[in-house]
Amino acid sequence: MNIAIIFAGGSGVRMGAGVPKQFLEINGKPILIHTLQLFEEHEEIDRIYLAMNADYIRYAQQLVLDYRIDKLAAIVPGGETAQDSIYNALKKAAEENPEDSIVLIHDGVRPVVAYEVISENIEAVKEYGSAITSTLCYETILLSSDGCSVDSLPLRKESYSAQAPQSFYLKDIIEAHEMIRATESRYENMVDACTIYNALGRKPHMVIGNRGNIKVTTPEDVYMFRALLQYKENEQAFGFGLTNRLAAKMNRYRRKEAAEGTAGSGGKEEA
Repeated sequence: MNIAIIFAGGSGVRMGAGVPKQFLEINGKPILIHTLQLFEEHEEIDRIYLAMNADYIRYAQQLVLDYRIDKLAAIVPGGETAQDSIYNALKKAAEENPEDSIVLIHDGVRPVVAYEVISENIEAVKEYGSAITSTLCYETILLSSDGCSVDSLPLRKESYSAQAPQSFYLKDIIEAHEMIRATESRYENMVDACTIYNALGRKPHMVIGNRGNIKVTTPEDVYMFRALLQYKENEQAFGFGLTNRLAAKMNRYRRKEAAEGTAGSGGKEEA
């Protein structure tokens, strides 16, 4: 099984909006739905688990029905921290799926990951045991402990930004979480699965992601997301670029039609 674990626990504080950022509507559709549809329409993804604040679960359930996210297996209440929430979703997935399933951990407000990047994450886990979606940094990275003076500058050609999905075998990432949870500091400074893996002395494998794979966190990100949506629409209209997601969606419904014995009949029974 290939499983997407989607974390959607943001409060929208940095966005300055009156609702959590994952529910903000862009082009008439919540950001969370934009994200879920990436995995819903990907041929290799079998199931989706969503972790979020318990106060919004009923609303999310209605959105899932409205937008027909059929692969959603469960919505799991979040925990004290983001990593607690993801752990809850991983444990729920472990109850219902084989331990050698591949899980892709992804942000609910990262709605522009490329179809190919999802596939490459799955292949990397099969070959290397892990996959961290990353992009090369085009700006100089500064390391500073106090936010005022520069402590060090890693070489730009060796600097990458970790994004999502971050992918592992289900049993391996649960084991990593449980080892961290057993420590006194638990998830302190553990911002993602890559940090957890690295803290245990494990070496995650990198997968190069698409540059537009932004995390919608600030008002500026909303404008960027709108521009990226327009870019993708133009690509489809003019026949160049990212049409894999649309083709996969069409193929899925063709297979469903064939399985129901209605292929070629337009869904109508013959007299």
